[in-house]
Amino acid sequence: MNWTDERVELLKKLWSEGLSASQIAAELGGVTRNAVIGKVHRLGLSGRAKAIAAPAARPRKPRPAPTGPVARPMVQGNVALAPVMSPVEEPEPTELRDPVANVVPMTERCTIFDLTEFTCRWPVGDPGKSDFFYCGSRTKTGLPYCAYHARIAYQPVQDRNRRRAVR
Repeated sequence: MNWTDERVELLKKLWSEGLSASQIAAELGGVTRNAVIGKVHRLGLSGRAKAIAAPAARPRKPRPAPTGPVARPMVQGNVALAPVMSPVEEPEPTELRDPVANVVPMTERCTIFDLTEFTCRWPVGDPGKSDFFYCGSRTKTGLPYCAYHARIAYQPVQDRNRRRAVR
């Protein structure tokens, strides 16, 4: 398609009136939107009719001033079963705080090298420490965890939502 002088003048007029490239292409006929955009850039047209100004930005709500740093208890290893403590409570001794260590029998505990398709892969403790182990109990069919740990890992949506609402 050739750009004649009349078509270029019409393009300039429509562009300055604020029509979109698609609208100009439809008005000119036989030309695509991309062809209109290319011609506009080659002509160096930039002055367009101003679009309606966007509404003024809403003022932001003031944030409450921070009250200071929050004391958080030290986290050690897998705390999925650890009781939720308030910042003022003193942590209990490790053997009482980690009920999983008390639930998994010594004979079933295993290392990563001992894991099989039929052993529970629930990690217990801190992987960087020498007392770290996996549960090792017999798994439920099709799951990587035993029945006890599967109840922890796979919670129904209603229970999760209820726990979030309580917090």
